[in-house]
Amino acid sequence: MDLYYVLTVLDRNKRERMEKVYRSVGLKRTQTMLGQGTASQEHLSVRGLTRTEKAVMAAICDRPTLKKLVHEAKVQLYIDIPGNGVLMAVPVKSVGGARTLAYLTDNHPADHEKPDMVFPYELIYVILNEGHSDEVMDAARPAGATGGTVIAAKGTGLKSAEKFRGLSIANEREVILIVAKASAKADIMRAIVEKAGTHTKAGAICFSLPVSQVAGLRRLDDEEEEKAAPSAD
Repeated sequence: MDLYYVLTVLDRNKRERMEKVYRSVGLKRTQTMLGQGTASQEHLSVRGLTRTEKAVMAAICDRPTLKKLVHEAKVQLYIDIPGNGVLMAVPVKSVGGARTLAYLTDNHPADHEKPDMVFPYELIYVILNEGHSDEVMDAARPAGATGGTVIAAKGTGLKSAEKFRGLSIANEREVILIVAKASAKADIMRAIVEKAGTHTKAGAICFSLPVSQVAGLRRLDDEEEEKAAPSAD
């Protein structure tokens, strides 16, 4: 079955409106995580601002439901306009049994559509020691990252577990989600590993997931088109 793990990142004060959108297309089982934007401290200080509180909403859905969700998010929350949030879909390869599938899809029949294997974007998933998100983003931005969302997390290793190359197994942690053009992914991950990796206090490790559909990154698309456009000179 063609399934997707859908993630929506938006300002926390829009969470209830987005939850209604999820329910309106039949997604009754959603998870919400709380996070923060990753604007640099210098940028915030100059403008007298504080970091934007974010909500990260997640659900599993099939392709027809995904299409409805993207449409409604654009219509009701203008999610396709930069600054109003980002919605992305990560293909799901497998689930743990028929009962799990029935639970996740609310017993919706299989559509048997061929999965979309074109991935113009990727979701870079960074796990790091708490309090070092600025170091990670300072490394990622010059390599092509336009922003990210920080989520508080906690390791589940034994309390007596030793650190592995600077990354505490059971410490308070953070997760940073960065959506990037597939062409920029390698440079961003390389910069994070080199400047904020396990040999530093940030202790960051990262991996990427394919994103088959995304809404809310029009600015990246516009920049790519400008680069590809022939010069007027």
